[in-house]
Amino acid sequence: MKKILFSCLSLLVSVGLFAQKDANKIKFQEFDLENGLHVILHEDHSTPIVAVSIMYHVGSKNENPNKTGFAHFFEHLLFEGSKYINRGEIDDYIENAGGMMNANTSFDRTFYFEVLPSNYLEMGLWIESERLLHAKVEQVGIETQRKVVKEERRLRVDNRPYGRLLEEVMKRAFVEHPYQWMPIGSMEHLDAAVEEDYVNFYNTYYVPNNATLSIAGDINPEMAKALVEKYFTDIPRGAEIVRPSIVEPKQTAEIRDTVYDNVQLPAVVHAYHTPPQGTDDYYAVELLSTLLSRGQSSRLNTVLVDEKEQCVAAGSFPIATEDPGLSVTYGICNIGVAPDEVEATIEGEIKKLQTELISEKEFQKLQNQIENDFVSSNSTVAGIAESLANYHVYLGNADLINTEIKRYNSVTREDLRKAAQKYFRADNRVVLYWLANPQG
Repeated sequence: MKKILFSCLSLLVSVGLFAQKDANKIKFQEFDLENGLHVILHEDHSTPIVAVSIMYHVGSKNENPNKTGFAHFFEHLLFEGSKYINRGEIDDYIENAGGMMNANTSFDRTFYFEVLPSNYLEMGLWIESERLLHAKVEQVGIETQRKVVKEERRLRVDNRPYGRLLEEVMKRAFVEHPYQWMPIGSMEHLDAAVEEDYVNFYNTYYVPNNATLSIAGDINPEMAKALVEKYFTDIPRGAEIVRPSIVEPKQTAEIRDTVYDNVQLPAVVHAYHTPPQGTDDYYAVELLSTLLSRGQSSRLNTVLVDEKEQCVAAGSFPIATEDPGLSVTYGICNIGVAPDEVEATIEGEIKKLQTELISEKEFQKLQNQIENDFVSSNSTVAGIAESLANYHVYLGNADLINTEIKRYNSVTREDLRKAAQKYFRADNRVVLYWLANPQG
């Protein structure tokens, strides 16, 4: 009788959890306009706000090697205005409506979004349609944004301790693939570019058939669809996008180098070649990075910072990219600790991942962390809009917003060990020692 009662209770709990997960499922609809614009709509009336976003499938990967920084430059330039919006007025429209807006650029895409009171949906769509069709790509805006981007590079890269870390890693890890340069690009290239170069880039990549319009929040889907058609249907389709087909040659030997910088403490960096996002092995690699560096009780923090006191900070993170990317592990040395001591400890932790199964307790914690991240990333309408667009653009399946967690959960402890053996190898990595500039 007890067994029957327990089975019934377990069944009820399982059904309850299933119903709860189904109730939390993010519902959406999607369609294409004849000009190739892909549209995703998510209805959520919990708050009277709406996120209007548009993702262009263009990042630094799409740039000419002699004209880098264009994708990131347009992230700034498209705030300049349009044929029917005067310079500076985009910000005014959004602020006067009580909303906010922003944009970001990666190796693979550029993303613009506004979060507005839902009664301003039409205004948000009008602004994005203007930026898509009538953006001001002219000399006065170009010169203004050149100064802005240069200052950003000085603050975030050139004058920031360890600010060039990824830049130095990427140019050594990739010898042929365009991931070898960072999205912020070269200031020399931007200085040398003329108005025609920017106009050509805009006309090539800022076209409906290279864009995904994702709207999430307090909307009536039918009304939203009608507004999308009103503002975007007449925008002409662009030429088919020619995407990079370069495959980075397999690395066969460790690349080891030293970088000198204006830092007080040396650092050690390991960067391993890893598979593209969305592949089975990518999920295992991301879980390994989380295991190594997420939280105070993570492996690297526990050993390097707390126990051995060799580092003031240590971590690991994957670079999620459309093509094969990297997983980066680092340690910033404590005062008086040599980089080779830190490297030996990091390698010891990697060796454990390659030879030992992690404990069930640690594995459960890891799964909980990933699930929490997954839920948190979709806790706002802006996050949902971006996730839907990302899944469509990168993986061709927006419904992964509801199901990708299953891919993480399908990774086993054995898969983690296999991934560590397969990817975290010496002949598959770049090693940098980041040392203080001898000139001071």
